[in-house]
Amino acid sequence: MPYYFEFDSANRILRGRLEGKITDEALKELYGLVGTYSTLTDPRASVLDMSSVTSLEVSPQTIRELANLPPAVADSSQPRCIIAASSQIYGMARMFELQGQETRPNLHVVRTQQEAWAILGVPKPKFEPIQTK
Repeated sequence: MPYYFEFDSANRILRGRLEGKITDEALKELYGLVGTYSTLTDPRASVLDMSSVTSLEVSPQTIRELANLPPAVADSSQPRCIIAASSQIYGMARMFELQGQETRPNLHVVRTQQEAWAILGVPKPKFEPIQTK
């Protein structure tokens, strides 16, 4: 599984982390699960951390399709960040941001975790794995 979810309960931040090789299928699967984990944790903010992705094998069409879906986290006022360190991933994340800006006005694409934490106003979040039953 190239992704997992964590939660910082003190700051109520949901984080999805992607690692290794990411394909269209893995990204679609992750997108489908975000709503479930959001309902489970009731976050005030969410982060998709792609800093450990080594290979992004996702088509621009998949990015457009996901951006045109209803947001995985329904509350459009909720701040959300995508951490995209590499130029390729940053470009794809910006495409997603621009394509979905009408329904995700508070989405920020950043290069580092520190930028994301600054936007969310949290100096050092403490994430723990989410226990599902």
